Amino acid sequence: MVSKGDAELILDVNDLSMRFDTKTIFEKLNFHLEEGSMTALLGPNGTGKTTLIRILMGMLAPVEGSYKFASDVRLGYVPQFRNIDSEYPLSIRAFIELNAPLFKTKKVREKVDYQLAETHLTSIQNTRMSEASGGQKQRVYLAQALLDHPNMIILDEATASLDPVAKTELMDLLKHLNKHHKITVLFVTHDIPLAKKYMTNYLYLNKGTVRQGKMSEFKEDFA
Repeated sequence: MVSKGDAELILDVNDLSMRFDTKTIFEKLNFHLEEGSMTALLGPNGTGKTTLIRILMGMLAPVEGSYKFASDVRLGYVPQFRNIDSEYPLSIRAFIELNAPLFKTKKVREKVDYQLAETHLTSIQNTRMSEASGGQKQRVYLAQALLDHPNMIILDEATASLDPVAKTELMDLLKHLNKHHKITVLFVTHDIPLAKKYMTNYLYLNKGTVRQGKMSEFKEDFA
């Protein structure tokens, strides 16, 4: 585990810069995430939030700087809401099992059962994904990510397009996972009231740089 003072860090970012051709996306970002924290990644469209997430997930390489995860980090990822074709044949359970070994041993089936229960999907596990609501789909994506037993989850606009009830269900689940399983949460969102209700910390990305602080003290203006 990376240490910073008395805090145990799950992620430490130093002087991280990214450019595409001559366009600077951000420059010399410095921030850290403590183990077990809940952090909202905020900022206007086009400021590089998705680019930053892709770097942290190893999909892009920064032009300068570095980032370091704790040695025991296991990343989970929940994407933005995706429409699924009305003819899509897989059930909720089968979709979750796409992230499981091909041979479904008793132990694998029990893991799937556990995550179905954890994400409140047991009663609808045989429903086709194409027939699931937006909120149910997002919980399926979360259950799929949880099969790998992550200790950190990144959610990329996972509540966008969801109705208020579905948002609350998903965020309550994240709060439970953080409190009872000590999973660190990095939540990309434009929904500041939702972030203030559920997140403890924030990263505000704007104008090529980043500000970090307590969510209760967040102000959107950025000098």
